[in-house]
Amino acid sequence: MDLALFEYDLPPAAIAQTPADVRDASRLLRVDRARGTWEDRRFADLPELLRPGDCGVLNDSRVIPARVLARDRAGRAVELLFVEPETPTRWRALVRPGRRCRPGAALVAGGEGGARLRVVAVGEDGVRSVEREDGTVAALLDEHGLPPLPPYIARHAKPQAEDRERYQTVYAEHPGSIAAPTAGLHFTEGLLARVRRRGVEVHALTLHVGPGTFRPIKTPDVRDHVLAPERVTISPAVAAGVNHARAEGRRVVAVGTTTTRALEGAAEPDGRVEPREGAVDLYVVPGHRFRVVDALVTNFHLPRSSLLVLVSAFAGRELVLAAYRHAVSAGYRFYSYGDAMLIE
Repeated sequence: MDLALFEYDLPPAAIAQTPADVRDASRLLRVDRARGTWEDRRFADLPELLRPGDCGVLNDSRVIPARVLARDRAGRAVELLFVEPETPTRWRALVRPGRRCRPGAALVAGGEGGARLRVVAVGEDGVRSVEREDGTVAALLDEHGLPPLPPYIARHAKPQAEDRERYQTVYAEHPGSIAAPTAGLHFTEGLLARVRRRGVEVHALTLHVGPGTFRPIKTPDVRDHVLAPERVTISPAVAAGVNHARAEGRRVVAVGTTTTRALEGAAEPDGRVEPREGAVDLYVVPGHRFRVVDALVTNFHLPRSSLLVLVSAFAGRELVLAAYRHAVSAGYRFYSYGDAMLIE
């Protein structure tokens, strides 16, 4: 469980800076766990790779324009990433630089005469409670918020107009994520229709992606890492659909690591998924017994990340890293706007 075991070499040029011209035109590396093999495909092939009767589960969380640029009393720049609400006027937020945002600090977003903000408190994890003094935070995000692109995308400080659409799944419905559930970015409405015509059930749960998902692991032993809880909703109908598929011996195909965490976190010891309205704090490491998920659609993840650890738990670390090495040599694009894997 040494953190150094979850490392791989990636040329900077392999990090996707823009999405594919067409969502489902991205590449798909199909990995067979039983055989320890892989093959190069296109994401548009996915409907034919799935089996009639499969139960597909998506994460329909919608990315909020969480990034807000502000100024302190001295006119110095401050960047806020609003994470989740405490009240309509007070949200938890990551701030940079932190030294300018001690309790009591006053900020203005949107230029002179813009929204007035005040730092109320600093949590043990460094996340601030930030209150808007002249309206709701949701309205602030609607007016001044930017798509929260990850920092490895060079233009993350100045997102383009297309990012408001493309850093969002076509089926996104419930606002609350500060990072996209990226495996879903490859789907189009047409591809989803083909999946359904294939005889695949499609269900949607909601897991709002928080900062814990993308925080790097810093403990020498990956098991000592703490993954912060994230808000989740699994309706009774979705739980029933998944349980019915399992009872009939049909595969459950999770789209994304967030969906996987939600399903596995809501599973009873016998694998039965319970409806959930609250939080999931499951941290999946090698040795985890997967009770629900049989196949996984996922993107390529950062080294030393909890997401790479989860995928390694699902498919085996050596197979995953070998497949990653193939993907690098074959010119796959990595990370949020990059290509995908289907692990069966």
